[in-house]
Amino acid sequence: MNIEITYAFLPHTNADAALGFYRDTLGFEVRKDVGYQDMRWLTVGPVGQPEVSIVLHPPAVDPGITDDERQTVLDLMAKGSYGALTLSSDNLEALFDTLAAADADIVQEPTDQDYGVRDCAVRDPSGNLIRINQKS
Repeated sequence: MNIEITYAFLPHTNADAALGFYRDTLGFEVRKDVGYQDMRWLTVGPVGQPEVSIVLHPPAVDPGITDDERQTVLDLMAKGSYGALTLSSDNLEALFDTLAAADADIVQEPTDQDYGVRDCAVRDPSGNLIRINQKS
């Protein structure tokens, strides 16, 4: 049995800012841009990997969620402790320089971790933590 990851979901609080980060800074392609009422879902993914996508969605829009629960989600997002994603690059330093030049919210500069990975970390415009590993 073969199991593959097809979609990962991250919330966004501003679709245009999310597009600026994922499409314009990271270079991902936009696969879907879907609106409904005043909400917008974006599906993006790395060029050359059509089988893997990230769905950027409005946070806490489930009709069963309370206003207090919705606020908790938004508060956790603002702290960068709600959603997370790990990417990898064959040139971590160059990607980090691109992110820094785009004024990304830098959490950690490229660092050799004790557990054997060189990585950096940023937050996307909605506060989601994005770690980026150097490919070996």
